[in-house]
Amino acid sequence: MTSRYIAIDWGSTNLRAWLYQDDRCLDSRQSEAGVTRLNGKSPEAVLAEVTAGWRDSATPVVMAGMVGSNVGWKIAPYLSVPAHFSAIGEQLTSVGDKMLIIPGLCVSRDDNHNVMRGEETQLLGARSLSPSSVYVMPGTHCKWVQADGEQIHDFRTVMTGELHHLLLNHSLVGAGLPEQKTAPDAFTAGLERGLASPAVLPQLFEVRASHVLGNLPREEVSEFLSGLLIGAEVASMRDFIASEQAITIVAGSSLTTRYQQAFSAIGRKVATVAGDTAFQAGIRSIAHAVAN
Repeated sequence: MTSRYIAIDWGSTNLRAWLYQDDRCLDSRQSEAGVTRLNGKSPEAVLAEVTAGWRDSATPVVMAGMVGSNVGWKIAPYLSVPAHFSAIGEQLTSVGDKMLIIPGLCVSRDDNHNVMRGEETQLLGARSLSPSSVYVMPGTHCKWVQADGEQIHDFRTVMTGELHHLLLNHSLVGAGLPEQKTAPDAFTAGLERGLASPAVLPQLFEVRASHVLGNLPREEVSEFLSGLLIGAEVASMRDFIASEQAITIVAGSSLTTRYQQAFSAIGRKVATVAGDTAFQAGIRSIAHAVAN
């Protein structure tokens, strides 16, 4: 018996959709109609447009991401960590006939309050593609996840990507800069600085002072700042990882390369899985189970 289903990655600003027959992708589409950009349309209408010609009443749709948040279609309640991987696919929220939203994950303790949506689906895929004890998931908000083969035990969020964007585009650090260029040497210099001195707050203004005084080329500020922040992140999260724990980075190629360099600098080997590959493997595992 073959199974036909639709997988949706529906974030704040974008929507991506895949039509599958078992594990074979028949078609894919994308839209800028993220849940904060519906332009007056209902989620039902947007979904119908994006999946036009794909779906009949027997075709399940499984969605992940901000579509299940308080600004999305319907709140898909968070699962509290520790949580079994299997629970993610067992506690789906219905928004219509065979239309389901995957829950996010949360931690609520005195020493850690955290949430994720979308990354839990990547985790499902990464677990099957590259089993590890620690998953590092770079992006706007980088997730550091402790897990074993059965459960997700804990996670932390580091706002490295968002902080880089804010400093470069909305602060004095990046004011008046020319177009930025790729500069591996500048990234490495920033990385070494961040790894050596992870208490990064006193160093941020120095980034501006460095280019004002001519010590840092003005078109390389973004690269130096990226290295500084990633280095500080990895150094500050060292205690989250025991020396014997296996690490998998789950990200796109550019961020994977940067984090690999950071881990290599502290003597840690890592495995890697492409973020899109992990997401699709994770959501397919749920959608295929639903279809059957």
